[in-house]
Amino acid sequence: MNKYQSYLIVVFSLFFILSCNTEKKNTELKTGFWRGEITIQKQQLPFVFEVTKNEGNYKINLHDSDNHIDINEVKVVNDSIFFTMHIFDIDVKAKINNNSLVGTFTKNYADDYTLPFKATFGKKERLDKMSSNNKFDGKWTVNLHKEDGTDNKTIGIFRTEDNKLKGTILTKTGDYRFLEGTTDDNKFTLYAFDGNHSFIFKAELENDTIFKGDFWSGKTFHQKFTGIRNENASLPDANKLTYLKDGFDKIEFSFPNLEGNLVSLDAPKYKDKVVVLQIFGTWCPNCMDETKFYTKWYDKNKDRGVEIIGLAYEVKDDFEYAKARVQKMKDTYNVNYDYLIAGTSDKGNASKTLPMLNHIMSFPTSIIIDKKGKVRSIHTGFSGPATGDYYLHYVEEFNSLMDTLLSE
Repeated sequence: MNKYQSYLIVVFSLFFILSCNTEKKNTELKTGFWRGEITIQKQQLPFVFEVTKNEGNYKINLHDSDNHIDINEVKVVNDSIFFTMHIFDIDVKAKINNNSLVGTFTKNYADDYTLPFKATFGKKERLDKMSSNNKFDGKWTVNLHKEDGTDNKTIGIFRTEDNKLKGTILTKTGDYRFLEGTTDDNKFTLYAFDGNHSFIFKAELENDTIFKGDFWSGKTFHQKFTGIRNENASLPDANKLTYLKDGFDKIEFSFPNLEGNLVSLDAPKYKDKVVVLQIFGTWCPNCMDETKFYTKWYDKNKDRGVEIIGLAYEVKDDFEYAKARVQKMKDTYNVNYDYLIAGTSDKGNASKTLPMLNHIMSFPTSIIIDKKGKVRSIHTGFSGPATGDYYLHYVEEFNSLMDTLLSE
């Protein structure tokens, strides 16, 4: 063996050794509670999640105050974690460094929408110190100030629970779901994060009955608001905001189902049945709450002569993309009623798909049709479980109407 051959053997041997050494084992992700944070508009939005591991598979449970959200698509590769946020087209990628995670939160369906993400192990609360002094407990008229100078009149409901300030804000098109935070003297800070929507509300009392504040949402949205203590605060009747235009007496459409086949209300499946049309989008937080309610209700009542059809309006004008998003939601919530791909989430374009309506002003909107095909109710928005008595009232009202229609 000459010197050149010996040299090659040494080189290849070293290459083999180095190659073997570069094969990294997956870093262990600690199980237990983590405090995550995403940065929105130079502010930190904290949230809590719990990591579990079973037979080598990781799962995450996101704690959005009293709302817990399962995240099942979790992978650990080498020294990094990758997970998809629930049913949303959103990915988190982060490097694991013992007790910390550092990475990014990316909305794949939006242009240039990546936010900094980090997490710290061993933190069971949103903040190290949580407190509530009862100064904001009760009902408030909350005016969200728009850029055009007008106000969006809403209702704020806040309460002290477990040394935290909790509650929500109801609008005529839905609610801000599970707000949770803390108070400091005459100030409050409230947060919400459901894996997609990120909210921060900060306000300060001017006196016992008035507060002023700022609201941040996502990457760019900001709005001023004021609150006036008002136990009699109210909103317009949600059953009167959306209606059939003059000259129309029924709903007509022809949209593709998830197999691409066109479906209309004339299909034999819906003949002589009460039909609930759910105008929704998988990106919509109030739609998630409504879908949970309808899913349980339908499974319990489907043999009574009723059908529910979800009309999906997704963020992209792409059938395959929309189909994938809806199928994921259907699988996640075990939904057994029908879905059709109806259009995009732009309200103007959505309204054109159902021209017999005065408008589509909210996702969700529900249209209830009796056995003869007559529209008996159109309900704009959805007040979910975070609204307490408002949610219970809606459930009672819905069940009463459906009992009446199903008995006719």
